[in-house]
Amino acid sequence: MPRVRSSPMLVLAFCSAEVFSMAGFALVPSLLPRLSQEWSLSATAAGWLGGIFFLGYILAVPLLVSFTDRVDARRIYLACAALNGLALAGFALLADGFAAALGWWWLAGLALAGTYMPGLKALTDRLPAAAQSRGTAFYTATFGVGAGLSYLWIELMQRHLSWPKLFALAAAVATLSVLLIWLAVAPLASQPSRRGRAAHWRLVLGDRRILAFCGAYFGHNWELFGFRAWLVACLVWSHGRSPDGWTAMPGVVAALATFLAVPASILGNEGAHRWGRRRWLRTVMPLSCVLALVVAGVSDRPGHVLVPLLLLYAASMNLDSAALTAGLVSETASDRRGTALALYSAIGFAGGCIGPLAFGIALDAFGRADPAGWAAGFASLAFGVGFGRWAIGRSSQTTAAAER
Repeated sequence: MPRVRSSPMLVLAFCSAEVFSMAGFALVPSLLPRLSQEWSLSATAAGWLGGIFFLGYILAVPLLVSFTDRVDARRIYLACAALNGLALAGFALLADGFAAALGWWWLAGLALAGTYMPGLKALTDRLPAAAQSRGTAFYTATFGVGAGLSYLWIELMQRHLSWPKLFALAAAVATLSVLLIWLAVAPLASQPSRRGRAAHWRLVLGDRRILAFCGAYFGHNWELFGFRAWLVACLVWSHGRSPDGWTAMPGVVAALATFLAVPASILGNEGAHRWGRRRWLRTVMPLSCVLALVVAGVSDRPGHVLVPLLLLYAASMNLDSAALTAGLVSETASDRRGTALALYSAIGFAGGCIGPLAFGIALDAFGRADPAGWAAGFASLAFGVGFGRWAIGRSSQTTAAAER
């Protein structure tokens, strides 16, 4: 395979690899009702299983992503893409209960720490400055493509395959990302900064613009991954309570909700370009918060009422995603961009860990079989994005950079 050099082909290569690497992303959220029943899990324990993936991510990402300021991010990507396949295969072969499942799913999250943001760093290092913002938008939006396809194929195949076979199939697909980047993307010579790693961290931690983006990303991921972790379970509960054609195939609804992230994320970045990044985020994050509360209020309604609102809410929560990440990339010097992305990812995906857990705790507190429990769960998502809106408005020093 010839190695690509043009900007569009580089974006295509990294976006395609991202889709392959995320084949197993929705396995636990999609199979959570089945695994909860098989292993007799409480809602809180199920929340831990959903959130442990992101705990693995946040523990590894400060080291792995900051290291991309010193070596070619492609090398880290390849190693962790291979680790992702290993983790999924290990879950398929060795996860015989809750404890083992936590370990292997944690390792899969750790592998994501070495592919998602290092993939973005490897891409932007190879793009001219003028192409970086839109390249970032397409790459981050592709996260939604990969997640949506993951929900979709699992929904279509889980009636025919046992859950260990689903994990094994995902492991096989994930290895394609290793082959694609290895064959299609040429390595770069490492160009470490003259500053040491400690100096990079001091500069990043002292930059209020970066911290504002990090706090907003925390709230975004709290909402987004709390929603995705519990969406299928919510639809299964709704269908059991009031059977409806809209909820008969929850995985398809979850896939559609996730696919909506793609146009929403790209349009969100374009909106930020047109109206100013800070003004855009101040508008769309409260909108998402309001829709979370609306969904909480109708969580006991039949599927033909609930599902359209869930899809509208799913789109709204992604209007800020690419705008946040592209803002961070464009406002950070290239020699410390990896460190900034490491902090951004660690803080952001801490929200991804807390969101599913907070939702599960709310369910246990108010009743998993009770509409009040699901209403409380969705209200917890509103709290997450509300925090993100507070964070992006916190630092007045980010205004000039974010508005351009």
